[in-house]
Amino acid sequence: MKQDFFTKDREFYKSFFSMMIVVALQNLVAYSVNMADNIMLGSYSQEALSGAATVNQIFFMVQQIALSIGNALVVLASQYWGEKRIEPIRRLTGIALKLGILCSMVIIVVCALLPVPLLRIFTDSPQIIAQGKDYLFLLQWSFGLFILTNVLMAALRSVGIVKISFYISVISLIVNVGINYTLIFGRFGFPEMGIKGAAVGTLAARILEFVIVLIYIMTADKKLNLFSWDLFTADIGLRRDYTKVYLPIMCSQILWGLSVPMQTAILGHLSEDAIAANSVATTFYQYLKVIVLAMSSTSSVVIGNAIGRGDRECVKAEARTLSVIDVAIGILLGAALVILRRPLLSLYSLTQGATEMALHLLVIMGVVMVGMSYQMPVSFGIIQGGGDTGFTMKMNMISTWLIVMPFSFMAAFWWKLPVEAVVLVIQSDQIFKGLPTFIRFRSYKWIKKLTN
Repeated sequence: MKQDFFTKDREFYKSFFSMMIVVALQNLVAYSVNMADNIMLGSYSQEALSGAATVNQIFFMVQQIALSIGNALVVLASQYWGEKRIEPIRRLTGIALKLGILCSMVIIVVCALLPVPLLRIFTDSPQIIAQGKDYLFLLQWSFGLFILTNVLMAALRSVGIVKISFYISVISLIVNVGINYTLIFGRFGFPEMGIKGAAVGTLAARILEFVIVLIYIMTADKKLNLFSWDLFTADIGLRRDYTKVYLPIMCSQILWGLSVPMQTAILGHLSEDAIAANSVATTFYQYLKVIVLAMSSTSSVVIGNAIGRGDRECVKAEARTLSVIDVAIGILLGAALVILRRPLLSLYSLTQGATEMALHLLVIMGVVMVGMSYQMPVSFGIIQGGGDTGFTMKMNMISTWLIVMPFSFMAAFWWKLPVEAVVLVIQSDQIFKGLPTFIRFRSYKWIKKLTN
């Protein structure tokens, strides 16, 4: 029986929007943690802020590793959940946890043995390196906890459990901000520790996140029963399936992650007004981007579950519905960014030149937001979530490293285009990737049954 173009299943809409809202709120709170750190360290000293920002470049790459391990788990586990098969999900979680432990050990050893060479990749300033080294000394221990916590939350997300992730993010924000305020500035009788205090706050928050998710899984989770005898049972077939899914996702995340600091470096060589304008515009853009990331994450789970249930026509109808929802939300987000640009900029004390430039950049970001709201949830959420991990890797490799990066360097340093044009070139992949994404989406070749 042929399905309608859109799905009429009310449970689908209820499940998608309830999960998306919770994930978006979680992303928003997590982003606010970094913002709070920057604000407090910025008011303490510029060197402390720069040192933390440099270490956060390392954490950004750790984040890409954590996302790749977790997203690969979701792609497979969500299909098994659609089949209502729990045992493979537990074993896949064990495989992802073992990979997470291995990656964590390598990262911690590298950070412990080579802190200065790592920091010198991003800065030559002795003062910033000294501050960054103090920050990294404690923060490196949080990297492993972050990876393992994200793996466990990915396992829960694959079966529709997302509220615990939001609660954990809120608690983490409160603990991190409270300890940071106390130890950075030496409040309530505690010593003034500066950047070391910020590291203590972040590490404490990561420990608490990990402990809470462990307690939840052991005491409250009724779906997965993760910590049973078969969590770490060897399964060559599942390990092979996970590896096939993980490698393209990991390559895609790492290659994209490496491009971000390079794009920041391009803009960092422009005028002071350009740096300030881009920083402000990007801040608002990133706050709205959390909704797009939530759409991607939720779409991956929804589509994986649908494929697991085995109704191909239902998968197509739900995917078409999601793609239209993505465009509609993107238009709303883009319009909000453009309409509210003047009230938002009134919150900042910028020069006249920086203000005018920021107004132009927010219009550009509004247009980019519409393109990103389609291509990212469809490519990363629907297509990758449907089992086609190779397409997204190839598209991102070609678009980022063969188109965007070369043309961005030429636009900034060779053609010396206006700042607005340089930003448009840097962000252009969010628009032109929409065409190959649409063509692949409409082929439905991305629907791949990965369970065995």
